[in-house]
Amino acid sequence: MSALPELDDAQLARHARHVLLAEIGYEGQQRIRAGHALILGLGGLGSPVALYLAAAGTGTLTLVDDDRVELSNLQRQIAHADADRGRLKAESAAGRCRALNPALRVQTVCIRPDAAALAALVAAADVVLDCSDNFPTRHALNLACRAARRPLVSGAAIRWSGQLAVFDAREPDAPCYRCLYPEADEAAAETCTANGVIAPLVGVIGALQASEALQLLAGRPAALAGRLLRYDALGARLRSARLPRDPDCPVCGRRAG
Repeated sequence: MSALPELDDAQLARHARHVLLAEIGYEGQQRIRAGHALILGLGGLGSPVALYLAAAGTGTLTLVDDDRVELSNLQRQIAHADADRGRLKAESAAGRCRALNPALRVQTVCIRPDAAALAALVAAADVVLDCSDNFPTRHALNLACRAARRPLVSGAAIRWSGQLAVFDAREPDAPCYRCLYPEADEAAAETCTANGVIAPLVGVIGALQASEALQLLAGRPAALAGRLLRYDALGARLRSARLPRDPDCPVCGRRAG
C-alpha cells in the first residue's frame, strides 16, 4: 500500500470531528483523503452523496451523469440551484462540491458510458455509489463492480419508500445486485416522474449511502454489507433483513463466468 497523505493543519481543523471518532481517527481520515469515490447519477440520491463525500474530505470524486438540470428536479436535487437550470448535472454538482471543499479533486463524465468505459471508471475507484434511476444502468454497474471487485453502495427511493444495500465483491460469499433483482422489465419499473417522491426521502437514503461509503473508504467494513435496509418515511419505520447470495445468480453464483 502506498503511503497515506499527511493532513495539514487546515485539513485537521476541517475534519477534527472525524478524527475524534475512535472508529475513524487520524489514519481513517487519511484513507478518506486518499480515497476515490465514483458516483453514478447526480439527481436526488447523488446530490446528498456528492455533497457529504466532498464535505467529509474524500480525495477524489468522479461524477457521472448525462442529464441536465430541469425545474422539476429542484424539489429534491439539492446539489443544483435555480440558476443551474439547463446545465449538465455532473458539472453543476461538481461546482457545489468544489465550493464546499476546494482541496478535493472532482472529475466529471457528462456522457452515458458504454460497458468498456464504465469498467474503466469502476476499476479506477475505491468505492462505487449507484444513484441511478433505471435497471439497465444498475445491472451494468453491478457487472462492472463484480468484475473489478469494487464495493457497490446501492440506493433507491420512490414515493415514501427507500432502500439501501452494500454489495462488496471483495467478499467471497457476498451477494450482488442481481441476487436482489433479477433482470427486470424496464417498462414496468417505477419512476419518480410517474409516481412522485417526497423530497427529504432521497436525502435520507443518500446520506446513508454516504455514511456506508465513508466507512469503506476509512478501511472499515460496511455496516450494511449483505443486508438490505428499507425505510418507510410515511410510517417512520426502518427495517433491515439479511440478503443472501443466490447460488444460481448468473453474475456471482455458480452460473457465473
